[in-house]
Amino acid sequence: MAEEKLDVVGCGSMVVDMFYRTPRIIRADEKILLRAHAASAAIERTQVGGLVLNHLGWGRILGLKTGIFGKMGDDRNGEFLRDGMDRLGIRHHLTFDGTASAFANIFVDAAGDRAIYMARGATGELTPAEVRSRHGAFIRRANLVSTEISQLPIRTVLAILLFARTHSIATILDVDVPPSDAIGSLGTRAELERALKLATWLKPSKAAAREIVAGNGRDTLKMAEAIRARYGNRAVIITEGDKGCSIAARDTSVRVPAFKVKQIDSTGAGDAFLAGIFAGLRLGMPWDKTGRLANAAGAVAVTRLGAFPSGFEVREEVLDLYGESIALPTPHLDSEPREAAIGDSTGEVEKFFDLALAELAALRGGLNIAAISRTVEIIRTALGRGGRVHVTGVGKPEHVARYAASLFCSVGTPATFLHATETLHGSLGQVHPRDIVIAISNSGNTDELLSTASAIREQGAQLIAITGNKDSALAQLADLVILVPVPNEGGGLGLVPRISVLGEVFVLAGLSVALELAHGLTVEEYSRWHRAGAIGEAARRLAETRASRRRA
Repeated sequence: MAEEKLDVVGCGSMVVDMFYRTPRIIRADEKILLRAHAASAAIERTQVGGLVLNHLGWGRILGLKTGIFGKMGDDRNGEFLRDGMDRLGIRHHLTFDGTASAFANIFVDAAGDRAIYMARGATGELTPAEVRSRHGAFIRRANLVSTEISQLPIRTVLAILLFARTHSIATILDVDVPPSDAIGSLGTRAELERALKLATWLKPSKAAAREIVAGNGRDTLKMAEAIRARYGNRAVIITEGDKGCSIAARDTSVRVPAFKVKQIDSTGAGDAFLAGIFAGLRLGMPWDKTGRLANAAGAVAVTRLGAFPSGFEVREEVLDLYGESIALPTPHLDSEPREAAIGDSTGEVEKFFDLALAELAALRGGLNIAAISRTVEIIRTALGRGGRVHVTGVGKPEHVARYAASLFCSVGTPATFLHATETLHGSLGQVHPRDIVIAISNSGNTDELLSTASAIREQGAQLIAITGNKDSALAQLADLVILVPVPNEGGGLGLVPRISVLGEVFVLAGLSVALELAHGLTVEEYSRWHRAGAIGEAARRLAETRASRRRA
């Protein structure tokens, strides 16, 4: 069955927000009493939050199919965040190997202004390699990819933008912090500049926009136009809080005034605003109407405490404030699958298949074909001087080694399985100095295999390593290394050798193709070696057909 397409997939901050009421936002060296009915009630509300998760939540309110990917901790905060995603039907493609899920302490004063102290935790630990290998299949389901300059490393943001561009997916980049805050803590100036240029649409905050244009101008529309001219984005959208927004696009430049509402908490305004931009793009609305819808969503957001939408009832508030008929999609929860529950393996199995395909694709992209060709040369040279080929491994690679030896024999390269531990108890006599030994180990640091590899080298035989670790002890011992890096195994624990074994088989099967061609294997030979079974019968029929054609 085809994967469900998603309107927007995002990556960035997913945060447990803890809200505190304060009479005012204090300065350094000041103290103040929080507003609470009792000391135990200082935290007024704990809520799902985070810039990216917020705008995906508001996107759901506006009828879009949204999803989020990234990293969080295997902790209670992570469970809390996922429960919030599930309530609105936000798809999630997450790993739980981060140090801790992100949280924020938010202090809101009587006017609705706020100060936020964030601990980004696992959000900031997502690497560029994980974007491709772990989440590539999920990203490809999106019509639009959203990310941010706020908590993610800029190198990871670049990986997201580049992956989306490679797969012809439009992107929107929310520049939530000024460059002076991002450079150093999140990445370099060069990385930031490249990210700004790669994004299809840019949404910088007003403070970020001022720094980007290197001026203190107050005209946000001129700033938007200058940024778009510099980076070539389709549009640049700058929010101005209670003044509205300015949009500079290819075909128009427009100011859109804000709606007048009573502000309770400004925390989620920009996030809800961005969801309105998503919806306008999804419906193909002109920029003035898109900006008006975004302003309506932002205005509704500030009338309540917290940034994440409480439920679908606020959708009508947004539409009422917008004031015009609009054909927003209607979100349906009951008919849409949730994340697999404990005991339901379907979701996890699907994730495993997606991850396996992504890991193998990443492996193929970085595979050194020249190393495989060199292996063939070494093997053919050894066979020519009377040497033999042995294949060995410990644990799951032992079974791979048995398969590889059998496979090589079937295509014309005689090979035997070498039992690694038995080698240390007398079977080393099986190995001659003229021989080649192929040793398989994902980590390259398995003690039993290293002892065997050292004995093989002392015996004078050549050693070829197939490993996922270029810095391993096995790689240091080997005459030639074929790297098979597979960082993620998939499955519940992420520890069981699964995808690394697939990678080893993948590479050894490719090596067998090269050996078959080097040997010049004919169908007549192949049919003689396969005296039974369906493959043997098919080979004999093919050999007979070719012989008949030659006689004719």
